[in-house]
Amino acid sequence: MADSIVAKLGVVDRKVDEMARARTNEPDTMGDKIFKAAVPALAGLIAGKVFQTLWHKGIVKRRSNDSEADERQGLLLTLLFAGLSSAFGAVISQLSDAGSQAFVEHRHIKRAKRSGER
Repeated sequence: MADSIVAKLGVVDRKVDEMARARTNEPDTMGDKIFKAAVPALAGLIAGKVFQTLWHKGIVKRRSNDSEADERQGLLLTLLFAGLSSAFGAVISQLSDAGSQAFVEHRHIKRAKRSGER
């Protein structure tokens, strides 16, 4: 019985050591993690607002004064706006995600070179 408890504690100890090593060998700092999360989110938000502004400027100019025609087109235009806006925001978020990841990796390479020169 005591041997099995000691063996289980040994497994837990090895797992804790492995997790501690993984945490200390993590190349990303807290700033890197925040940067990689914030940049794509902000870029997607800004892109969505820009798209919304451009959409409303373009649609308001083309709308007629006929309220019946506006009602018929309203649902279609709403669905079209939702789809295009989501697609545009997703593309911008993905591109900025890749860009922020590349920027952080570039910083890691520069940091590694600097510490290797010393």
